[in-house]
Amino acid sequence: MAFLQEAMRRYEERTPRSRKLAEAAREVMPLGVSSSVRAFEPYPLFIANALDDQPLPLYGKGENVRDWIHVEDHNRAVWDILDRGKSGETYLIGADGETDNRTVIATLLEIFGRKPDDFDFVTDRPGHDLRYAIDSTRLQQELGWKPQYRDFRSGLEATVEWYRDNEQWWRPQKAGVEATYSAGESVVR
Repeated sequence: MAFLQEAMRRYEERTPRSRKLAEAAREVMPLGVSSSVRAFEPYPLFIANALDDQPLPLYGKGENVRDWIHVEDHNRAVWDILDRGKSGETYLIGADGETDNRTVIATLLEIFGRKPDDFDFVTDRPGHDLRYAIDSTRLQQELGWKPQYRDFRSGLEATVEWYRDNEQWWRPQKAGVEATYSAGESVVR
């Protein structure tokens, strides 16, 4: 429990997003806590823009690094934690797939057969961490969980295919997502 309290204290010291994560963790503490890296699905704006042949937004210089995990791997990890995890313990979900945002954009542009410079640099949000990293050793050793998508590109290609096949799900939400993301952005190139 001391480990969890210390982890939450560190969350709270960082950014408004971190404080929200800590608050959410407190709410579910009796069930167990998971904290994850970036799942492929949180970038529907990139994929939706690529499908619409629009420029992709690259925040700051694109140097922000994230450990990317396919949403199916993330969901399996959550189920493993619920099924076999110890109550009150914290399990960090990561895929050892650290990739900078510039590489994410370059890979998406390649997948879509677009020019490598078909993106816009946009202003970065204040307090945006340069790197999110998670050590999922505990999850892997205690619960035997391992990500199935070990190759970033193949996981991203599967995600793009999902978006192509499920346009009726994401298309109505695109305008709202764009409004949220672009509220504090401006193109800098």
